[in-house]
Amino acid sequence: MDIVELFIDEENLESGIDAISVVESPAIESDFVALKNQEIKLAEIDSEKRILMGPALIPNKPIYRRNEEREYYIYFSKGTVKKASELFLMRGNQNNSTLEHQLPLTGLSVVESWLVEDVTHDKTKKYGLEVPLGTWMVSMKVNNDEIWNDFVKTGKVKGFSIEGYFADKMQRPKDSTIKDELAAIEEEEAEYLLNEIKNVLKEDNNLELESYSDYPDSVKNNAKRGLKLNEAVNNKCATQVGKVRAQQLAQGKPISEETIKRMYSYLSRAEAYYKPGDNEACGTISFLLWGGKSAKTWAESKLKQINKD
Repeated sequence: MDIVELFIDEENLESGIDAISVVESPAIESDFVALKNQEIKLAEIDSEKRILMGPALIPNKPIYRRNEEREYYIYFSKGTVKKASELFLMRGNQNNSTLEHQLPLTGLSVVESWLVEDVTHDKTKKYGLEVPLGTWMVSMKVNNDEIWNDFVKTGKVKGFSIEGYFADKMQRPKDSTIKDELAAIEEEEAEYLLNEIKNVLKEDNNLELESYSDYPDSVKNNAKRGLKLNEAVNNKCATQVGKVRAQQLAQGKPISEETIKRMYSYLSRAEAYYKPGDNEACGTISFLLWGGKSAKTWAESKLKQINKD
């Protein structure tokens, strides 16, 4: 499946983000981009002051798209996300907003904009938002009674969505590129988990973390298969983090709640590179090393169970 990188054409003054929309469902038309993050909801950080927080763009996140002719993925690199956030402010677009990419709004303003540089200490953690490094975050003040009362408070709008024009670069994903991107995702997950463990140990040196080993045999088998496939391609696809995770799962070792969260996060993002039947693709091998689809399904179910208890 094709992967299309969207980027800013600096020679085209129209290229970039014109507005941020509050939406329930995303839409896309031609090279006009109207995207909503589908995994992370807005955080209401101050109901009295009517301020909302959420991601405007997440780097390297494959976004599935389909039109009458084909299916494909689009994504924005970290560099493009950074440049888009800068141009948005430099061009004075802070007060440009719409509802569902259709109705221009007044009384909505971006009052804060930043790039996530530390997933552990970024203010997003305070409000329960988990986003990767390089994510463009915004806080928006809503001085519009109708939008606040009829759409925000009722939950009719659930996220921010960008509007703008981008150039595109079509590419067939190469294993080397995919490996680099998956490695970056794994490094983020590993760093996050390490910092979480350090924080827990600081709080209570005597605390024993609860762990779980009731994942199905299919998870173990997928990890074992991933290790064998990686050996067959001279170990070119697995990072050290991926190997450790695969060995842990293949042996049926217990894993903590935080590890389950990182597994689900990684698999959700890496699934776009999974190619069933292509046993030499790094996207397939890396996905299997983390337990594959069975692990993703189990992790999602397990986290729901833990939250209920």
